[in-house]
Amino acid sequence: MKHVFIDIPTRGRGTINISSQINEVIAAQGLESGLCHLFLQHTSASLILCENADPSVRTDLENFMARIAPDGDPIYTHDMEGDDDMPAHIRSILTQNSLTIPVMNGRCALGTWQGIFLWEHRSHGHQRKLLITLQE
Repeated sequence: MKHVFIDIPTRGRGTINISSQINEVIAAQGLESGLCHLFLQHTSASLILCENADPSVRTDLENFMARIAPDGDPIYTHDMEGDDDMPAHIRSILTQNSLTIPVMNGRCALGTWQGIFLWEHRSHGHQRKLLITLQE
């Protein structure tokens, strides 16, 4: 089993396709077949396996989340870091902080239209730490 950390800078709320970065780590570690487990060490961002061809899918996801977890809602008591603080936690809890993906032929065995995305839920950019665990 191998563990690799990567840092992913974000520019604020939105998605970042990290599929190629994950495949680069798999290639560098020489794993041809096995499992790739991804764990994001944050509570206000998440990981999603999502449509990779049409960005309107991710726009629609963002609009949906804005409806169910709006910034600045007066029901929130946790706002230590701003109006987007508690909504970011809710969005993270409703999605996921980890993914496990099979590895075949030295890369993630994703479907044709699948991509691995880091979804930043905060309004401002952050440095996000991702733990990648590879297992043969």
